[in-house]
Amino acid sequence: MNHSKASSHRAVAMLGGALALGLCGSAHAQSATPAPAPDDSLTFHGVTLSGTVDIGGQYSNHNAPESDYHFAGTNPLVAKQNNASLTAIVPSSLSQSKITLTGKEPVSDEFAAVFKLETFFNPQSGNISDALRSLTVNNGVALTSQTMAADSSIAGQVFGSAAFAGIASKHYGTITFGRQTTLLSDGVAVYDPMGGSNAFSVIGFSGTYAGGGDTEDRRFDDSIKYTIAVDHFRAAAMVKIATAGGEAHTAFSLSAGASAANAAIDVFYQSTRAGLSASALSAAQVAALSTTCPDCTLNKTLAATVSDNIAYAVMASYKVSIVKLSGGYENIEFKNPDRPLTGATGTAYNDLGGYVVPYAVLNQTAYTNPKKLDAFWLGAQVAVTQKFSVWLGYYNVHQNSYATGSNAGCTTSASSGCSGDLQAFSAAAIYGLNRHLDIYAGFMASNVTNGFASGYLFTNEIDPTAGIRLRF
Repeated sequence: MNHSKASSHRAVAMLGGALALGLCGSAHAQSATPAPAPDDSLTFHGVTLSGTVDIGGQYSNHNAPESDYHFAGTNPLVAKQNNASLTAIVPSSLSQSKITLTGKEPVSDEFAAVFKLETFFNPQSGNISDALRSLTVNNGVALTSQTMAADSSIAGQVFGSAAFAGIASKHYGTITFGRQTTLLSDGVAVYDPMGGSNAFSVIGFSGTYAGGGDTEDRRFDDSIKYTIAVDHFRAAAMVKIATAGGEAHTAFSLSAGASAANAAIDVFYQSTRAGLSASALSAAQVAALSTTCPDCTLNKTLAATVSDNIAYAVMASYKVSIVKLSGGYENIEFKNPDRPLTGATGTAYNDLGGYVVPYAVLNQTAYTNPKKLDAFWLGAQVAVTQKFSVWLGYYNVHQNSYATGSNAGCTTSASSGCSGDLQAFSAAAIYGLNRHLDIYAGFMASNVTNGFASGYLFTNEIDPTAGIRLRF
């Protein structure tokens, strides 16, 4: 779900247009070609303020009551706690609502200092987006009474989307340090036919795929990222440095790609150690909290599963006339951690945004048999006119059978470890009223079967959604 890269590209394009206008003004004056639109970016001394406000309405045949904290507001994708039909005001359906501050300060003819700070917010409630808060609201609550909740890398941080700085070179690439999106997330932003949207895309809403297995790993704190492009070729590398005891929560990833004419392709690899997938505490875990973690507060405490993950992906696009085709394939493998997280009895592991997970409820043996996901997507963006476009997308995720004991090899919904599938089809229409304002309408229809559907109240969902998006 990463739109930060698009915002940065937009700012650079605006500055480039202004420069071209200044250098070539007299030539444009004598040409029949219309002059470029005036630069209205909010830029001062190389620092640019930009943002997006996206809000709309949604009907869903099966959903849970909306959240004021989760960045999507509702479950656009079929989810376990979906319990009834719902009509709601929803945030960030087409693009993430955010405020972005970027900067580029030349230090020589070759090098420039760069930075980015970005905050996600929920326009319908006024809150800074905080997916983990949506989970704690459901601590101890029965499934049939839960509100919308899902794990994420966005956990109420002031700069939850990005906070990094670095050096950019004209010839040697860019290196940045801090909190930044993974290479997989960058790829999803480029090759998702539904533009990484929350309401219309499986891989946009669910960070499982952009995070290489765990949505909390869609962005890495304490990371170093290097990107370089030479002619038609590009490459990148990223490493997350451990912050808890030396080895926990480290990651390493690589990508390489090429573009020619109207085609592009990129391949990705990511390895993550001790990744967390957080969830609400069960009623039994809440009752035992005073023993498992006496100093933990209920509104900041979660349960979690820990795993080592490896992901491989290939993504590509091809443009012909007014149609841009794009798609991808990703394989993710989950294993029990080689180096389990450890701590003293009664203490907790520090998760994102000040949330904690008592060591007593860390599940570190969920994948005695490795879990594997095969995700595939394909779609198109059709520019019907200069202002009107139609997007179409299809998503399929297959899960192997990784259950043990009496459920080993199962292909039913008896266990979440049985093999199963998730499928979704999406369509959206977007009309640009002007350079900054769009209106849109669309839907995503999704369903789950067998192991994917284990414990679900309903196994299908459709979410017609319409809204307005302002970008500045």
